[in-house]
Amino acid sequence: MRWVLIAMVLASMLSFGCVSDVGEECDDVGSEGDCVDGAICTNDSSGTAFCRVICERDGMTVVECPADQSCSGISGVSSSSRKACQPGG
Repeated sequence: MRWVLIAMVLASMLSFGCVSDVGEECDDVGSEGDCVDGAICTNDSSGTAFCRVICERDGMTVVECPADQSCSGISGVSSSSRKACQPGG
């Protein structure tokens, strides 16, 4: 019984603070908390959400996107203050 409790505590500790790298799936579209620093959770045409690099914040360019990506708004998020490097440049 004690081992079960220890396992549950360790599992809960590991689940907190876990963030996704750029290109990995995330849960909360529009959230920066699901992703590593400098990335935001965005959705794609299939409805799956992925962490992508933030390219623009409050109208100022943060990073240049790779040639095969474009700096676009985040679909389904009303705030236009953030944009991310999206596939299909």
